Order: sequence, then C-alpha cells, then structure tokens
Amino acid sequence: MTIIKASHARRRFSEILDRVAKGEEITITKFGAPVVMLVQVASNNYRLTHQEIVEGMRSLRRRVKPFKGGIQEILTAARSPRTRI
Repeated sequence: MTIIKASHARRRFSEILDRVAKGEEITITKFGAPVVMLVQVASNNYRLTHQEIVEGMRSLRRRVKPFKGGIQEILTAARSPRTRI
C-alpha cells in the first residue's frame, strides 16, 4: 500500500487513478492523518443481468402504490411542508 499526501494527489490525480485501476491500493493523507483509501472496484460484482433488472422493476412495481389524485393535488402536496404524497 502506498501513502500519498493530499497536495500530491491533487496534482497527480489522473496518474493515481491509473495506478489504482491496475490494482494498487493508495492511502491519501491530510496533515499526516489518513483520510481516504483508494482501491480498485471489482467490476463483476456490480453488474446485474437483464433478468435481475426486470425482476427488480417488477418487485418495485408491486411495492409502490399509484397515486389516485390529479396533477393539481400532487403540486399542492409537494408545496406543503407537512403533506406526504
């Protein structure tokens, strides 16, 4: 793991991102204290299949109740600080 000062990271951010993309872990410090750690994102863990997306949308559709009112009621409710749609 590499430790870099924030001032250096600011000047060389693009280069640092390239290093992290290749698998290097970099810690950025500010006034000598660690502030952030940059690590490579595992791309396979965040991709959903088409079927997973469709199932998620169907699940959301079952949970969300449609609003029965008209557009004027929606606008009035949105402007009122105490009303929830």
